[in-house]
Amino acid sequence: MKLSNEIIDALSIDCVIFGFKNAELYALIVKHGEGLAKGQWSLPGSWIKYNESLDEAASRILSSQTALDNVFLEQFKTFGDLDRFPDKRVITITYYALVNIDRFELEAGPAVTEVRWFNVREVPSMSFDHGHILDSCFAHLQHKIQHEPLGFNLLPEKFTLLQLQELYEAILGQKLDKSNFRRKFSKMNLLVSCNEREQDVSHRAAMLYRFDEAMYNKLIEKGFTFEI
Repeated sequence: MKLSNEIIDALSIDCVIFGFKNAELYALIVKHGEGLAKGQWSLPGSWIKYNESLDEAASRILSSQTALDNVFLEQFKTFGDLDRFPDKRVITITYYALVNIDRFELEAGPAVTEVRWFNVREVPSMSFDHGHILDSCFAHLQHKIQHEPLGFNLLPEKFTLLQLQELYEAILGQKLDKSNFRRKFSKMNLLVSCNEREQDVSHRAAMLYRFDEAMYNKLIEKGFTFEI
């Protein structure tokens, strides 16, 4: 790439969206129908408009390409390697989100031909450096979920202890000891029994729980450390 003293004027947004279902962690990928990435799988992303904030751009891009709306997006990291884009210098700001797959119905927007959930460890080759961006964000999630109760965003409001353990196993990529895992959560007092059991299941119905966010916030004020 030929370097110059020209001002960088190419700024984009890319979104990494994680979802969880049936004991597997997924990433949301789109296939672009136009531009340099036409026909290739990519993270949902596009250019930022001059009249919008970064957060507004991230929400607009995600909604227009996948139909995911009202999703809480958090800014993750900026990627700006000199050769990450083929014909000019482009810096991209990455956002990420954790969503409950069952709450959303996907729909490909006008700029993409397909939108699909892929197992996070079976994602196809993607355009530009999107594979590297996804890997970086996944590593960030693997670290953060052990120190913050982020995983509850991926679960339904009411969940079983087995679902909770399967979530951690899917993200961390390892089997966890059942007794030890449940003991850790029991000691933290962050789970509240719903006094209900699963419905319409072929196996023995398990008890349902919910995450007590109010209790977590109180504990944090007292110096509580979340550790899994």
